[in-house]
Formats: sequence, C-alpha cells, structure tokens
Amino acid sequence: MDPDFWLERWARGETGFHQSQPHAGLVRHWPSLGLARGARVFVPLAGKSPDLHWLAAQGHRVIGVELAGLAVRAFFEEAGLEAVSEPAGRFTRHRCGTLELLCGDVFDLDRGTLGEVAAVFDRAALVALPPGLRTAYAAHLTGLTTAGTRTLLVTLEYDQSRMAGPPFSVHESEVRALYGAQHRIGLLERRAPPDAARFAQRGVTDTMEAIYALERC
Repeated sequence: MDPDFWLERWARGETGFHQSQPHAGLVRHWPSLGLARGARVFVPLAGKSPDLHWLAAQGHRVIGVELAGLAVRAFFEEAGLEAVSEPAGRFTRHRCGTLELLCGDVFDLDRGTLGEVAAVFDRAALVALPPGLRTAYAAHLTGLTTAGTRTLLVTLEYDQSRMAGPPFSVHESEVRALYGAQHRIGLLERRAPPDAARFAQRGVTDTMEAIYALERC
C-alpha cells in the first residue's frame, strides 16, 4: 500500500474513516494518561480529525502528521483557522496556535523534525496499514519516542477474511508482539465501535474496538 493509495482516497473523497466528532474512546480514556496541560501530543496519520482540536482544548500542544495536503488544508479551513506554513526537512509545517500539522510521509519523520512529545494518540494509523507495514511502523514510532512517552492506541478486531481492509484487524496478540519489548501495555476496554453499522454494511458483523494504554520503557 503506497502513498498514492491514500492520496487518491482523499482526492476522490473516499474518506469513510473520517469522523466528524472526537473519538468517544479518546474522551473516555485520555484523562487516565495523567498528562499535564501544555504536554506535547503526537497524532500520526492525522487526516483532518477533530481529535486534534479536542486535544488542544484540553490544553495540549498538538502535532499531527498527514500525507495528503488536501486533508491538511481542509483541517484548518473547516475550522476557520489560518495556518503559517514553512519547510521542515522533508515536510511542510503548518502551524496555528497550539495546533501543528506536518504534511508528508510519517516514515520520513525523524526526532529532529518531530521534537519531544509526551504522548501519542493513534486512532487511525496502525489499523490503516497492512501487516508488513505495521511492523515497520511500530518500530519507527518507537524510535520517535523516549522513555515515559504514553500512547493511547485504538485498534479494530474482526474476521479479516470477511473484509480486505483498510481499516485492518489488529488483535491483542499482535499489539503485544509489536510493542511489548519496549512498552508496558494495558488493555483499557473492548467494545463494539460506534460505527459498527458501517462495517455491517460490508458484511462484517463481529467488529470490536479495543483501546490500549502504552508506556515507553
């Protein structure tokens, strides 16, 4: 799955993965991470998610990475915000107040461009990637963080034979295999996702959403 796949999805308006409201699991479980106001939060594969606005409203400085320039522009324009743009290594940095989006490929991101972050919110990144890329992504993300970094991770679990994905099914055993060597992992909840009806329309009726808290060792 190369970058053109996602650029074409945005260009064609095929963005069923986009949610118009902050993710309910984020709202429920973010306080459990115990982050201070002003903490810097990283959101990979951010799209134009309202989750970024919600995190900023909690007093955090938020930095997202998004491949599609169309999504980055829409994020600020739909909120009535005017961002200042500048080159940042292999990215273009768009900034407005405590909100920041880097436009480019997350696999090109390095610590120097990202900067220090206290936490990560991953709702749509891991599940957007096929198996081979998930391994590379988890290793790359681990390399971008430092000891003590906390992550709220959202995954989906379903019978992968019923739907090709994305989003892909990522079971707990895989989460622990990907992150267990360098993270403490706790399962916070497992329940039907709020958009279960959308999966049912595609013939997948057993979908579960799992939410984990990770802490980098």
